[in-house]
Amino acid sequence: MDLSEIIAADKRYYMNTFGERMPVAFEHGKGCVLYDKNGKAYIDFVAGIAVNALGYAHPALIDAITEQAKKLIHCSSLYYIENQAKLAQMLAENTCGDRVFFGNSGAEANEGAIKLARKYFYNKGQERYEIITAKASFHGRTLATLAATGQDKYHKPFEPMPAGFINIPFNDLEAVESAISSTTAAIMVEPIQGEGGVFVADNSYMKGLRKLCDENDLLLIFDEIQTGLGRTGKFFAYEHYGIEPDIFTSAKALGGGIPLGAVIAKEQVAAAFEPGDHGSTFGGGPLACAAGMAVVQTILDEQLSDYAAQTGQYFFDCLKQLHAEYGFITDVRGKGLMLGMELDQSINGKDIVKAAFCNGFLINCAAHNTLRFIPPLIITKNEIDMLIEMLDNILKAYL
Repeated sequence: MDLSEIIAADKRYYMNTFGERMPVAFEHGKGCVLYDKNGKAYIDFVAGIAVNALGYAHPALIDAITEQAKKLIHCSSLYYIENQAKLAQMLAENTCGDRVFFGNSGAEANEGAIKLARKYFYNKGQERYEIITAKASFHGRTLATLAATGQDKYHKPFEPMPAGFINIPFNDLEAVESAISSTTAAIMVEPIQGEGGVFVADNSYMKGLRKLCDENDLLLIFDEIQTGLGRTGKFFAYEHYGIEPDIFTSAKALGGGIPLGAVIAKEQVAAAFEPGDHGSTFGGGPLACAAGMAVVQTILDEQLSDYAAQTGQYFFDCLKQLHAEYGFITDVRGKGLMLGMELDQSINGKDIVKAAFCNGFLINCAAHNTLRFIPPLIITKNEIDMLIEMLDNILKAYL
């Protein structure tokens, strides 16, 4: 099919949940570059929305998937799965967590975390079920994770929302403290709000959340779906704050493009799940976990967390130079290779995204008119320089 035929088939048969997409269908990729069906190259600063941490056609990931596919793609968790056990061990040994459960997506991981928090207090005979989350957060598209998401625009079409979630302002410790009640079970937060506009949690806020949880016997849940696995310059973003969550979630980069999510928890919390409490037909299968092992091992072996910190700082500094030059850039924020550049309302960020696309660069626009940059962790300074030069040329037209 050529591009026009693909678009026509999509409009005829696919549910219109994504609206008008960019007019391109990619055929293959290498490193940080994607190629469309006509061979045009695009340098990728979206990475499948923080999924393709190793870029495209990384030999370690390709070899792991290929070799596993030759042997066994799926069986069932009715039986022991070697790759599942190995990947769980890798994650536990390299994080503050003790136990792992695998699903297929970030939404499933967050749903599992919510269930685990409720079950923890059920087992203790306490009627605690409410989860405090932040406004402008994004935790998934299932009904429960939508309710946890602090954005009314996602709630309204599906009301009534499942009960048990309280959305309060982000980075506001007093608001959290005021929201705690006798039925509160947990506080759930993203270290960096990605879809919400790349807003970074303050150090004092995160430490305060840990203190509030300890003082009130609550669980602290970190949604690290987007921030985990080297993205922010640490293996997981909680490391920036010198504290540890009771439960944290992972997905996005975990499978390198193969659907895979994880709930990771401390031993005493994880013990709340008993046989029959939770499960997944496909979660933690041999193929997905082979991919997960390759991703995790590559990030560790190639020290990609440190590399993301270094290149991320370089990228941040380059964006700050644009900020200094153009008055309509209102802010630059983020950590590692999760960065945002906010524009004032005189410029439509989506127009910049389209202009970048026409120039062979993939970026996207998150809330608050913020250009979001979440490239593969292997992005080079040369590729960053090319993006900055392109953005500079586009932005000059708005002076």
